[in-house]
Amino acid sequence: MSFAPALNPVVRYYDTHPINEDQILSALRQRGIVLEQTTQETLKDHDQDHFGGLEATDILIAKAGIQPQHWVLDVCSGMGGPARYLAHRIGCHVVGLDLTESRLESAKRLTRIVKLDHLVSFRLGNALEMPFDAAAFDVVIGQEAWCHIPQKETLIAQCSRVLKPGGVVAFTDILRTDRISQAELDRLAAEMTFSDLGSIERYRTLLTEAGNDVVTAEDLSPLWAQILVKRLAMYRSLQETTVRKFGEERHREWDRYYSFFVGLYAEGKLGGGRFVARKR
Repeated sequence: MSFAPALNPVVRYYDTHPINEDQILSALRQRGIVLEQTTQETLKDHDQDHFGGLEATDILIAKAGIQPQHWVLDVCSGMGGPARYLAHRIGCHVVGLDLTESRLESAKRLTRIVKLDHLVSFRLGNALEMPFDAAAFDVVIGQEAWCHIPQKETLIAQCSRVLKPGGVVAFTDILRTDRISQAELDRLAAEMTFSDLGSIERYRTLLTEAGNDVVTAEDLSPLWAQILVKRLAMYRSLQETTVRKFGEERHREWDRYYSFFVGLYAEGKLGGGRFVARKR
């Protein structure tokens, strides 16, 4: 079964995302850092496109118990910021899986620049049809990207399939609450490509049914409501690079879409969760 038609809008969404390779390199140049002098220590401050930045990744690393000998799969790895940070900090091998070729190629280039390609690699592929053998990884991670993936049952089943027995899946994701309307969900699907939002209880059930013991299922909603106000301001600060690369209309669209998204957190209609489960 092919899931490509449902996921094509996600590719288009990330092909014109305000945080991209050009924007990252521009930020480095503004700091006076030339490409040849770029290291992981400098890059890590600009390539973490998820809520809470490096601190959030550190928490996920600790809760998953990632060790140097582990092989880690980052599902929906984007431009590879967390994958590089994880490999550099822990010394483990990380494989990033992503559907968007433009971001995958950026991830490869940035990884070569900071000389981490001996530990970090990337595969173009669909999280609903993972191109990996069963029991190939010690840990599977994800950060606020699984909201774009339809059929959460298949997603969680795939994550469990590629985990070794005793392996850990640890992820954060955008969640719906019972206060959100169908009209608001439809708008999120059209504008943010959120095709199937989970909830804490739904993810807990899916993880259990896929053969995992849930260790933690934390509600991050109050924290994210604060973080997202700052993220909206950050995206607005990228107006110049967004307009230069994608045009004024895309910048205005993004501002309108993201303002709506952030407002739903303020109204308690969207939330967030952190999940850790161990495969039986």
